[in-house]
Amino acid sequence: MTDVLAVIYQHQDAAYGDFLAKLIPTTPREKVIGVRAPEYKKIIREIGSEAAEEFLTRLPHAYHEENSLHAALLNQMKDYDACVEKVEAFLPYIDNWAVNDSLNPACFKKHRDELAEHVPRWMQSAETYTRRFGLRMVMCHYLQEDFRPGFLDLAASLRSEEYYVNMMTAWLFAEALVKQWDAALPYLTDQRLDRWTHNKAIQKACESFRITDEQKQLLRTMKIK
Repeated sequence: MTDVLAVIYQHQDAAYGDFLAKLIPTTPREKVIGVRAPEYKKIIREIGSEAAEEFLTRLPHAYHEENSLHAALLNQMKDYDACVEKVEAFLPYIDNWAVNDSLNPACFKKHRDELAEHVPRWMQSAETYTRRFGLRMVMCHYLQEDFRPGFLDLAASLRSEEYYVNMMTAWLFAEALVKQWDAALPYLTDQRLDRWTHNKAIQKACESFRITDEQKQLLRTMKIK
């Protein structure tokens, strides 16, 4: 059987590891090997399908790059039911935003109705990155043709002390302002978010080129002092 970790080390860039570790402070430096994102496709080809399937059964992993590879393999799965099962098994072991935000299996796009049954539970999880993942699934899948206002209601009702949860909530509402302005604006006019998330959502929306100058002007008047 292929030694997956040995293959990962063949793609190591130690200097990049120093840089990456600073971006993911929740993960200890000694757990970061240093592999650039484009290398994971090469690693997947090199380890082969048999080793990949066996690798997905081995949790927890020791290194950030193993978690990143795990996410990359899940992203390629075509069987929706099997993928959800493996995502559920993996979520408790995610320990940083980078792995979390890289996880978005392609098969989810064709199964949004079924996926919607899981999203509320993820959003309400006590686990930081499971909740962040649920919020991100709303942002990725339910702000356009499959828009579901109830997901924004739920996101606005949740409260957290976790920076990485609140930042994703702010990002979600900033994206909602871009894609569903009329539906998203009342969450700010009615101040349904906590103050930090409210202001951060406005900041991120105003940084977007997809928001008009007139919209930005209005949003800036809504900041909570």
